[in-house]
Amino acid sequence: MKYQQLENLEAGWKWTYLVKKWKEGEAITSFVDQSEADVAIQTLLAIEHEPTKVIEWINNNMANSLENKLKQAIRAKRKRHFNSEQTHTKKKSIDLDYRVWEKLAEKSQELGSTLSDTIEYLISESSRTEQASQTVSNLKNDLNQLLNSDSFE
Repeated sequence: MKYQQLENLEAGWKWTYLVKKWKEGEAITSFVDQSEADVAIQTLLAIEHEPTKVIEWINNNMANSLENKLKQAIRAKRKRHFNSEQTHTKKKSIDLDYRVWEKLAEKSQELGSTLSDTIEYLISESSRTEQASQTVSNLKNDLNQLLNSDSFE
């Protein structure tokens, strides 16, 4: 296995996942009777910081329909957790409007590169353009000063 399983840490993730699903209105227990389900949920809420009890609760009370979803969610969380330890594997995100993303995607297809490479390219091009503009501006100023100083002599 590529990523190490850390039972205490993952129990907290499982607890968070189950509580989130419960708050979203999903049935997280295997009980048909609502009063039994409510008791089980209250028990789950009370054992937040007790990993062994959370695992025990999952084994005894969790709905079978959530088993695969929970495993997938924990596997993804484990991967993100270990990848975030190193800068080059850490997931980064940016918030883009759809129209901006669309333009960026078009540009990256034009260039035949990834979105990240396209952003890097556009930033470097912008920097070069700014430097060239500054150089031209400096030359104009120098030329004006030169012309003005000649006319006074």
